[in-house]
Amino acid sequence: MSKRSFLRTLGLATLGLAISSAATAQQVIKLTVAAGHPPVFLWVKLTEEVFISEVDKRLAAAGGKYKIDWTKAWGGTLLKLGTESKGVADGVADIAIVSTIFEAAKFPLQNVTYYTPFGSDDVGVINQTVLELQRTIPAMNDAWAKNGLVFLNGMALDSYHIWTKFPVAKLEDLQGKKLSAPGPSANWVKGTGAVAVAGSLNTYYEDIKSGVSDGALVFATGAAGAKLHEVAPYITKVNFGAMFAGGLVINKSVFDKLPPEVQKALREAADVWAQEYVKRQGAAVATVLQNMTAAGAKISELSPAERKRWADALGPVAKTWAADVNGKGGPGDQVLKAYIEALKKAGTTLPRDWSN
Repeated sequence: MSKRSFLRTLGLATLGLAISSAATAQQVIKLTVAAGHPPVFLWVKLTEEVFISEVDKRLAAAGGKYKIDWTKAWGGTLLKLGTESKGVADGVADIAIVSTIFEAAKFPLQNVTYYTPFGSDDVGVINQTVLELQRTIPAMNDAWAKNGLVFLNGMALDSYHIWTKFPVAKLEDLQGKKLSAPGPSANWVKGTGAVAVAGSLNTYYEDIKSGVSDGALVFATGAAGAKLHEVAPYITKVNFGAMFAGGLVINKSVFDKLPPEVQKALREAADVWAQEYVKRQGAAVATVLQNMTAAGAKISELSPAERKRWADALGPVAKTWAADVNGKGGPGDQVLKAYIEALKKAGTTLPRDWSN
């Protein structure tokens, strides 16, 4: 072999060794991410399209030392709705969207929005308000750690209205009707003459179609994904307000063992996920309502007077909730007062001050 051929061979061998070393230097981390809802709903869709892609992008930009091998399980295929926090804590999944509305016993303080209806309809305001409460009131943030979780970022749902089989112009139109309502939102029905029926976005369509209920309390983007206008074509814009609904979490033990670079990527990606969610959800509301109208739905808006009548017809929902939290050793009154003060500071007009 000539000297030139020898050097060329040596060079190729050295290059191959370098490539092999680089390949073996990359650490592949397996993570499973799950959701009880299917990807037709925006928060799940963006978990795949934004959160996961942003994590991958950041790790690649940092030199590719770490790579995530993702397993995705949507629509309750791994974790059923309402079991997400336990599933993540138990290691069934590593990351999931926890819907705090369906896990109120574990996250009572995160549900303050559902006990103070007729608030702000701005999803950004609601999400940031609850995040700030979590930052300043230790008991709120501690709820995640107590359940074996690390909270990455949250989400609020656009303002709730009602989808019904019948027109609604005044409170009396609800007399004797059955309305599907998730978790604590059943309190919005008490005192109106209607009866609340337990359910979720996964059940509303069939419940209304089969007569289990005559309609549902739901937010526009969720109603669109569930196609509720097909079975409940009367849409009454009550504006119960946007509601904090939970967020992305990761198993605490898993998170603590991850390299700092990966932890940073997960947190930053969750921030982008939350920002994009607020942006897209706000823009989607008008579009989905227009599409429902085009499909034959009839949209009306409850008058301010009737909206106030509805709010006043409800019992002391928030104070009862706060007293219950207080009785269990939690800062119910503190969270309620801080939340209402934050809404007022943000310029929200409240037909009823729940803190009084």
